Amino acid sequence: MIIVTGASGAFGRAAAARLMQRLPPTELLLTTRTPEKFADLAALGAQVRRADFDDPTSLDKAFAGGTKMLLISTARVGTRVAQHANAIAAAVRSGVRHIAYTSVLGAAEPGNPALVKLDHRATEEILERSGASWTFLRDSQYAEAIAGAMVPGALAAGRIPDNAHDGKVAFVSRDDCVACATEVLLASGHENRAYDITGPELMTIADALAEASRIAGKPIVVERVDDEGMLAHFDSLGIARHASDVVPAGPIPWSSDDMVTFGRSIREGYFDRLTPHVKQITGQSPRPLRDVLLAHRHLWPV
Repeated sequence: MIIVTGASGAFGRAAAARLMQRLPPTELLLTTRTPEKFADLAALGAQVRRADFDDPTSLDKAFAGGTKMLLISTARVGTRVAQHANAIAAAVRSGVRHIAYTSVLGAAEPGNPALVKLDHRATEEILERSGASWTFLRDSQYAEAIAGAMVPGALAAGRIPDNAHDGKVAFVSRDDCVACATEVLLASGHENRAYDITGPELMTIADALAEASRIAGKPIVVERVDDEGMLAHFDSLGIARHASDVVPAGPIPWSSDDMVTFGRSIREGYFDRLTPHVKQITGQSPRPLRDVLLAHRHLWPV
């Protein structure tokens, strides 16, 4: 039985849907803090159980019967290692033998300045010591982060600050990341391997926004700023600087020091990586950024 944690999130629900195309629903165990959101899948035969990574006492019962797990990283940078540790320990106690984890590109690079990589590498190290086999899915930046989060505001304002400068990224569709995550649990041979999951082309953030500008027919001016300028921009939006100041369950789960160091990581070349892993794992070529932009076009301001 395959466990999908955080199943009520966008990644988790997509993973559940994909797994249900390949497995009997009874072979799927979905865990979430809000099981009422899965009445539809429970009616089809999937097991839906409450699990709260901040409440270790809820986890052994939630994971009972599972043999494989998709551990989807939780949202709050700087606070999630303990959550992940609770989940991994409970999974191993419950008999889970293989855990696939959604990590980030450059997680094992010592010089990588991105704060987010600290949480991911710490979780990877816990998995390496856990006794279960593991697969690390080190995802590049989501194409949806450009198409759905960055572009609408940039079009509305006509400009956007950027501290990533000439750093390149192979933006990857979340759907391709989901496909890889589910496939490594459905097929054998992926145990104790780390994959860099990237899209098909390297480009700068400015390149990506220029493509969105062409599709929308509206200008976007990309303003190069340093890290302090980027922090000031996020301050103007009311975004908390540090993870410890993020309001739980608030509208923005990320802190500005997380986002600024992510941009610096791109600028310093830690995302300048292009791999064939999506096609190797899934048999399908990864979606180009343009396709993801076109799919989100209807959400952009006119």
